[in-house]
Amino acid sequence: MKTQATVSQPTASPASPLIQVSGALLGIIFLILIAAWLVKRAGFAGRGAATRGLKVTAGATLGPRERVVIVDVEDARLVLGVTAGQISLLHTLPPAPQEPLPATATHNDFSSMMKTLLKRSGRS
Repeated sequence: MKTQATVSQPTASPASPLIQVSGALLGIIFLILIAAWLVKRAGFAGRGAATRGLKVTAGATLGPRERVVIVDVEDARLVLGVTAGQISLLHTLPPAPQEPLPATATHNDFSSMMKTLLKRSGRS
Protein backbone atom coordinates (compact mmCIF):
# COMPACT_ATOMS: atom_id res chain seq x y z
CA MET A 1 0.00 0.00 0.00
CA LYS A 2 1.27 3.25 -1.02
CA THR A 3 0.23 6.34 0.84
CA GLN A 4 0.57 9.66 -0.69
CA ALA A 5 1.61 12.49 1.46
CA THR A 6 0.20 15.76 0.51
CA VAL A 7 2.35 18.74 1.12
CA SER A 8 0.41 21.94 1.42
CA GLN A 9 2.27 25.14 0.88
CA PRO A 10 1.42 28.06 3.10
CA THR A 11 -0.88 30.41 1.37
CA ALA A 12 -0.33 34.09 1.80
CA SER A 13 -3.45 36.11 1.84
CA PRO A 14 -3.36 39.15 -0.41
CA ALA A 15 -4.39 41.40 2.51
CA SER A 16 -1.47 40.42 4.76
CA PRO A 17 1.17 42.81 3.28
CA LEU A 18 -1.43 45.56 3.15
CA ILE A 19 -2.19 45.12 6.84
CA GLN A 20 1.53 45.16 7.73
CA VAL A 21 2.23 48.33 5.74
CA SER A 22 -0.87 50.06 7.12
CA GLY A 23 0.08 49.13 10.67
CA ALA A 24 3.62 50.45 10.22
CA LEU A 25 2.34 53.67 8.68
CA LEU A 26 -0.12 54.24 11.51
CA GLY A 27 2.64 53.58 14.03
CA ILE A 28 4.91 56.17 12.41
CA ILE A 29 2.11 58.76 12.29
CA PHE A 30 1.36 58.06 15.96
CA LEU A 31 5.04 58.60 16.88
CA ILE A 32 5.14 61.89 14.93
CA LEU A 33 2.04 63.15 16.76
CA ILE A 34 3.50 62.22 20.14
CA ALA A 35 6.79 63.97 19.29
CA ALA A 36 4.94 67.12 18.17
CA TRP A 37 2.92 67.15 21.39
CA LEU A 38 6.09 66.78 23.49
CA VAL A 39 7.83 69.60 21.62
CA LYS A 40 4.82 71.85 22.13
CA ARG A 41 4.61 71.02 25.83
CA ALA A 42 8.34 71.61 26.32
CA GLY A 43 8.06 75.08 24.76
CA PHE A 44 10.40 74.48 21.82
CA ALA A 45 7.75 75.42 19.28
CA GLY A 46 8.39 78.68 17.46
CA ARG A 47 6.34 81.75 18.03
CA GLY A 48 3.50 82.30 15.61
CA ALA A 49 2.88 85.36 13.50
CA ALA A 50 0.31 86.60 16.04
CA THR A 51 2.98 87.16 18.73
CA ARG A 52 5.49 89.04 16.57
CA GLY A 53 4.57 92.44 18.02
CA LEU A 54 4.40 91.18 21.60
CA LYS A 55 7.20 90.38 23.99
CA VAL A 56 6.80 89.20 27.57
CA THR A 57 9.56 90.97 29.48
CA ALA A 58 8.77 89.98 33.08
CA GLY A 59 6.41 87.82 35.03
CA ALA A 60 5.60 86.62 38.52
CA THR A 61 3.54 83.65 39.64
CA LEU A 62 0.95 84.46 42.28
CA GLY A 63 -0.68 81.06 42.61
CA PRO A 64 -1.11 77.77 40.79
CA ARG A 65 -2.94 79.43 37.88
CA GLU A 66 -2.47 83.14 38.49
CA ARG A 67 0.33 85.29 37.08
CA VAL A 68 1.22 88.93 36.60
CA VAL A 69 3.17 89.65 33.43
CA ILE A 70 4.60 92.73 31.73
CA VAL A 71 4.13 92.67 27.97
CA ASP A 72 5.93 95.05 25.61
CA VAL A 73 3.88 96.19 22.64
CA GLU A 74 4.76 98.77 20.02
CA ASP A 75 4.11 101.95 22.02
CA ALA A 76 3.52 100.83 25.62
CA ARG A 77 4.15 98.23 28.27
CA LEU A 78 1.11 96.49 29.70
CA VAL A 79 0.85 94.95 33.15
CA LEU A 80 -1.56 92.02 32.81
CA GLY A 81 -3.18 89.74 35.34
CA VAL A 82 -3.49 86.27 33.84
CA THR A 83 -5.73 83.56 35.29
CA ALA A 84 -7.10 80.32 33.90
CA GLY A 85 -10.30 82.05 32.83
CA GLN A 86 -9.33 85.58 31.81
CA ILE A 87 -6.66 88.19 31.19
CA SER A 88 -7.09 91.60 32.83
CA LEU A 89 -5.26 94.86 32.16
CA LEU A 90 -3.93 96.08 35.50
CA HIS A 91 -1.82 99.06 34.42
CA THR A 92 -0.27 100.72 31.36
CA LEU A 93 3.37 101.82 31.53
CA PRO A 94 5.29 104.08 29.14
CA PRO A 95 7.56 102.31 26.65
CA ALA A 96 10.89 101.10 27.98
CA PRO A 97 13.84 103.41 27.25
CA GLN A 98 16.13 102.17 24.50
CA GLU A 99 19.52 101.09 25.80
CA PRO A 100 22.52 102.61 24.01
CA LEU A 101 24.73 100.25 22.05
CA PRO A 102 28.06 99.32 23.66
CA ALA A 103 31.16 101.13 22.44
CA THR A 104 32.48 98.09 20.57
CA ALA A 105 29.32 97.94 18.46
CA THR A 106 29.89 101.46 17.10
CA HIS A 107 33.01 100.40 15.20
CA ASN A 108 32.43 100.59 11.47
CA ASP A 109 35.41 98.45 10.70
CA PHE A 110 35.33 94.70 11.33
CA SER A 111 39.08 94.42 11.78
CA SER A 112 39.21 97.10 14.48
CA MET A 113 36.34 95.41 16.30
CA MET A 114 38.16 92.05 16.18
CA LYS A 115 41.36 93.66 17.48
CA THR A 116 39.44 95.16 20.39
CA LEU A 117 37.87 91.82 21.23
CA LEU A 118 41.20 90.01 21.03
CA LYS A 119 42.83 92.58 23.34
CA ARG A 120 40.07 92.05 25.90
CA SER A 121 40.54 88.30 25.91
CA GLY A 122 44.32 88.63 26.43
CA ARG A 123 45.39 87.47 22.99
CA SER A 124 47.56 89.61 20.75
